[in-house]
Amino acid sequence: MQFVANINIMPIKEILDPQGKAVKLGLHNLGIDQVDDVRIGKHITIRLEAADAAEAESKVKTACEKLLANLIMEEFTYDIQPA
Repeated sequence: MQFVANINIMPIKEILDPQGKAVKLGLHNLGIDQVDDVRIGKHITIRLEAADAAEAESKVKTACEKLLANLIMEEFTYDIQPA
């Protein structure tokens, strides 16, 4: 069965996000002053084959923990749907 996983990886809140700070400053320079904070992360979409939803979730979680996210500095969330 085919599944599609949408994965979001973000820096943990305790880590300084220099890209986010630069974007916030850029927004301020554009006159958009109502922005309190900006965090920059990654969005990854994976199409994968698995016997069922539980197997797909296991594969995606393993991919996030062992390859896609740096668990010291980043956290991840994901959503898996049938393709």
